Amino acid sequence: MNDLDLLTAITVFVLSVLVGVEVISKVPATLHTPLMSGSNAVHGIVVIGAMLIAAESHTRLGYVLAFVAMVFGAMNVVGGYVVTDRMLEMFRTTPRDGGKDKG
Repeated sequence: MNDLDLLTAITVFVLSVLVGVEVISKVPATLHTPLMSGSNAVHGIVVIGAMLIAAESHTRLGYVLAFVAMVFGAMNVVGGYVVTDRMLEMFRTTPRDGGKDKG
């Protein structure tokens, strides 16, 4: 990797952080959980990217960073589905008498 590639990668990273912070700061608190639970596809892409990094890595540090990225990405995917399930549970209707008709 030459200096220009590194500078380009750092520039893309910094710009993506700035855009991410700007976008997230504009989301109202009432929409934050539904939007985050709906972003499982993004976290899946993080896991795939970490796998690609692990495949291209030739150093121990690269393997460790890829593993950490895969763990965090997988935790985000699972957490997103847990949050979505909890949100959907709030909208389910259940009979108050346990399903038994007292008629």
